[in-house]
Amino acid sequence: MDYSPLFSIQAKTATRSVIREILKLTQKPEIISFAGGLPAPDTFPVDILTDIVAKVLKDQGPSALQYGLTEGDPRLREEIQKWIAADGVDTSIEEIVITNGSQQGLDLTCRVLLNPGDTVIVELPSYLGGLQTFRASQANIEGVLQDEGGLRMDLLEEKLEDLASRGIRPKFIYVVPDFQNPSGVTMDNERRVRLLELAAKFDTLILEDTPYRQLRFSGQSQTPIYSLDKDGRVITLNTFSKLFCPGFRLAWLLAPPALAEKIIIAKQSTDLCTPPFNQAVMAQYMAEGRLGPQVESIKKEYKEKGELMLNLLDEHMPEGIQWTRPEGGLFLWVMLKQGMDSLEMLEKYAIPRNVAYVIGSAFYCDGGGAN
Repeated sequence: MDYSPLFSIQAKTATRSVIREILKLTQKPEIISFAGGLPAPDTFPVDILTDIVAKVLKDQGPSALQYGLTEGDPRLREEIQKWIAADGVDTSIEEIVITNGSQQGLDLTCRVLLNPGDTVIVELPSYLGGLQTFRASQANIEGVLQDEGGLRMDLLEEKLEDLASRGIRPKFIYVVPDFQNPSGVTMDNERRVRLLELAAKFDTLILEDTPYRQLRFSGQSQTPIYSLDKDGRVITLNTFSKLFCPGFRLAWLLAPPALAEKIIIAKQSTDLCTPPFNQAVMAQYMAEGRLGPQVESIKKEYKEKGELMLNLLDEHMPEGIQWTRPEGGLFLWVMLKQGMDSLEMLEKYAIPRNVAYVIGSAFYCDGGGAN
């Protein structure tokens, strides 16, 4: 049967993720992979979880195995409220929505805010999963270059002024301000304040994606954009995938109550609820005070790995190649000489030698990033 006439516009235009396709290669044991932001499996608290899972089944079995609230388990939301308060984010439980990974948070935000043809602004480069979701929503994606201090505010203002002159009001500006995926750079506080000023001036929202924020191992922490916001212009995404283990698919979204309500309604039609059992285990894990020590352990391991990576790049990379020096997170961004093509290198030289990485152009909405 020819299914093509039956496909929706979204299905016809959707493409496979470059990273997901490259990650298939990493399943081969001989591949040395620099391709995906996969947490180190040896950091997963398997032994502790064995006991907590048994405890949850014993004490909360019937409720943990039943359907739950769309917005999430109140106990987990309260634990998250306390967790982010320690990071300077003062919020109410009504602003917290539990999601199936941050990717669902991205999708739900787009369902609530975007119509086909609406405009969003992203960083160059930007997180591939975000670009995929915006394209699936049939949005017009406008890119603004970043530098070592994050999104360039002078170029963002120019972009917003140009769009305004054409009668276009972007629905939101999407940023990954802490140890950005893929560049590893962090937006400084001055730019965060300026970003909010520009959002107010041009009457748009900010979508702040912060899955790596807690994984800082050097330098000074910057203020969450959500806590700087006084106008209700910011939606923030965060996740346990990088702090705990990604197999639980647990994340959370912060939004002003009026936006959170719309997001909850959208979520009802997608999954009814995030798995209550996973939430009960996570809530118990946090209530026992185990997440903080877990994160400190992860940071120590990732700091050692990051320093090793940077030292070896310093030692072995040829002249003219540049790279970022992240203060945390999982990602490091290599810039080849102009004219070099990372896709050609991947196909001709890297894969035949059992090495995988993600090509730069996958992270550019404008076709750039070949090197």
